[in-house]
Amino acid sequence: MTEAIQEFEHRRLLFIGDSITDCGRREDERRSLGCGYVAMITDLLTALYPRQPVEIINRGIGGDRVVDLEARWDEDVIALNPDWLSISIGINDIWRGLSPLAEVRAQAIHVDHYRDTYRKLLQRVVTETKARIILMETSIIDEDLASQGNQRSNEYNRVVQDLADEFKADLIPINRAFREAIAAHPGMAWTTDGVHPHPNGHMLMAVTWLKAMRLLA
Repeated sequence: MTEAIQEFEHRRLLFIGDSITDCGRREDERRSLGCGYVAMITDLLTALYPRQPVEIINRGIGGDRVVDLEARWDEDVIALNPDWLSISIGINDIWRGLSPLAEVRAQAIHVDHYRDTYRKLLQRVVTETKARIILMETSIIDEDLASQGNQRSNEYNRVVQDLADEFKADLIPINRAFREAIAAHPGMAWTTDGVHPHPNGHMLMAVTWLKAMRLLA
């Protein structure tokens, strides 16, 4: 863990993703981090390692799919040239396909398109930046783990896991952490609506991220 934080010192860490990453960051006038897992990671790192300065940037945007990340990749990733890049994307790609509204279903991103677009983004990171890549599994879609959304998310999370192997990226097992937490605490609510985490869900994400990155025992 000591080696991990030494590697982390004086680094620029960029988080990018959808509303779960965003979590009100544009209304956060003080830090522009929001009130979710990104802010919690920042606060935990500050408390644990007060002498290890790290620059943390949040570039989450609510509603984003992987194709929306692609549209802003130059400005929000390449131009910022992060040392570490943490990506969380996929929930909107999946759940829009479950909508009863045809116009919403049409906005879903098929798993093959998701894979191909995600791979292109990662290839750009490798060739155009110095960033260490961190891939986060998607969270859950409904706290019923047998739901159609959660069954469908398995395909997308296999893509994330395969891309982590392909690009030698760090993998944050967010989906597995939620599944284990739901099984271990029956009746506890982790999300407001099946997708967007309560504070305890964001804390679960933050702790899972830090443990996977060997920054928390």
